[in-house]
Amino acid sequence: MSGGLQGGLKRAGRAVLDLVYPPLCIACRAQVAEPGALCAECWQKIRFLDGPVCACCGLPFDFDPGPGTLCAGCLARPPAFDTARAVMRYDETSRGPILALKHGDRLDLSPAFARWLDRGGRSLIDAADVIVPVPLHPARLWSRRYNQSAELARALARMSGKPAEFLALARSRATPSQGAMRTAKARRRNMLGAFKVRHKSAIAARNILLIDDVLTTGATVDACARALKRAGAAKVLVLALARVVRSATGDII
Repeated sequence: MSGGLQGGLKRAGRAVLDLVYPPLCIACRAQVAEPGALCAECWQKIRFLDGPVCACCGLPFDFDPGPGTLCAGCLARPPAFDTARAVMRYDETSRGPILALKHGDRLDLSPAFARWLDRGGRSLIDAADVIVPVPLHPARLWSRRYNQSAELARALARMSGKPAEFLALARSRATPSQGAMRTAKARRRNMLGAFKVRHKSAIAARNILLIDDVLTTGATVDACARALKRAGAAKVLVLALARVVRSATGDII
């Protein structure tokens, strides 16, 4: 079957499916033109992090301090990763779709979110040799049935053509949820020794693109980066869908 005919059949099938099940906004569930999209109103509410940011952790600045500037948190406590970026702020608008992917079995959102990651992290993707998701502990993976970071990594690898290593990094210790930790210090302590590299040959001397859904204090990706660096990774670049942005202080966030 020719490529043109295949494409025509695919478009016709998509049109029929959209007629029966109209695509809905991933945030408010209003009808939209194509699956995995936001309506115009929700799109305007998303706060994309495309302005001046910390050169290391990607914390957004209120004004442009010039290239190469680090935030107070990175100056006080340099993270183990080399660069981190997030696509958008984690807030009232972005929270619903992200939690739908994380806890609501909405794996259909992964391709759309991967396109956002590709848009917001193109320079990191270009610099990476391999994509690695932040892993879940086996017990949590069993109860949740899938790892949302792995699903994002899978979709991004398919889109970018970069190889992905899903088993290279493992969570070796079951930890309480980071959401239960009240401070950045507690989150860092909670992550101590929580990760190990299973396949050093997949990591050594390579630039790793570490994928996570949400950065809060950065403790989880920092612990992952330490394990990857100990295994010989050349660089660890972090790309997240969203991040919590506080007005305070010394958190990496």
